[in-house]
Amino acid sequence: MSSESPPIRITLCFNSGRGDPKMMTGDVVFTIMATGQEHRGPAGVLGMLTYLYHIAFDAAAEIKNVVAADQHVAIEGDFIGKHVGEFAGVPATNKEVRVPLAIVYDLENDQIKCGRIYFEMPALWRQLDVPPAR
Repeated sequence: MSSESPPIRITLCFNSGRGDPKMMTGDVVFTIMATGQEHRGPAGVLGMLTYLYHIAFDAAAEIKNVVAADQHVAIEGDFIGKHVGEFAGVPATNKEVRVPLAIVYDLENDQIKCGRIYFEMPALWRQLDVPPAR
């Protein structure tokens, strides 16, 4: 395991370019809070991150704040990139986006057991010129 403290390693996982299955428990679950959609297991979580950051968008996360206490880490930032592939039924627009994002991690033995993703969908829809009724 890395010599970095858990909050530092978890912060690196926030940006999908540095996702590492060793940072997750075997039964990790990430939930997208806006939809209730769950991604289970390290392969499922990494698949979701790859899709969001490299297939639907060419994007990265910019970290603003990190708060860690006991076995919990909360990260606030922005999802920044270009919409290059289909996302939620919307074909690629090639528009640039900057969307507020927060993730709360629950840890177990310094690994991610659970992640709850809060993604500001109304801000995304406005930036992609998608009607708000979505």
